[in-house]
Order: sequence, then structure tokens, then C-alpha cells
Amino acid sequence: MIKSTITATYQSDIETLWKIVTDNSNYAWRSDLSKIVIIDDKEFIEYAKNNFETHFTITAKEEFRFYAFHMRNRNLEGNWRGNFSSLSNGDTQIEFTEELTIKNPMVEIIAKIFNLIKKMQKTYVVDLRKALKEN
Repeated sequence: MIKSTITATYQSDIETLWKIVTDNSNYAWRSDLSKIVIIDDKEFIEYAKNNFETHFTITAKEEFRFYAFHMRNRNLEGNWRGNFSSLSNGDTQIEFTEELTIKNPMVEIIAKIFNLIKKMQKTYVVDLRKALKEN
């Protein structure tokens, strides 16, 4: 299993940040995706730029506080948790954690060596900063 956590602080208020992160119909800000197909209010499928699909099931959604889902594709299975905190100055801090089980042991070794999960998280944090116009 691979576990990776990333924390970032944004100058935007928690409501704005929450809306962007949890609105799966608005994914254009994500540089790693070609599309998202929403199945229903609990399930969606993300398609990477190469059309590789990952299925998501939302497991928790506490407005402006906590968001979580289970994810799976042919290479991995795991969970994602997002904690949102409003800071006293109006900024918002996020803490996103992924715990993944990679199905192929060789791919898992490569993912660990090259820290691929952390790299994906950093891309997400940068994309989110651009979406919030905080460059």
C-alpha cells in the first residue's frame, strides 16, 4: 500500500474552494483529465488525458469540512480523504490523503521509487491554485 498526504493553504474562502473541489461537472481546470462522466450523486468516472478511466464512489461529504471517496481502476484500488479548514485570516487549508493498493507489484515499486502519487497530488494542488487565480 502507498499512502501520501499533501497540505496546502489557499487565499480563497472555504466555500469557494469546496465548490471547485466537489463540483465534478466543472473539471476544465484539471490539467490531468480529459473528462468526467457523472453516473449519479455518489458515482463518477474520471478519464485521464490518455482516456484511462478511474471509477469513484463518494463515501462521505460534510459540507466545507470533509470529502472522501473510494477509487478503482484496472491498476489500483484505494481511498482519498480531503479535510478542509477555514483559517482565522479567511484563508483555507486543505489536507488530502490517498491510500492506494497497486495491483501489480512491479508498478507499485516504480510508483514508490518515483513518488508518483505525490507528483499527482502536487499537480492537483497547482491546478487548484490556478483555478482560484492565485498564481
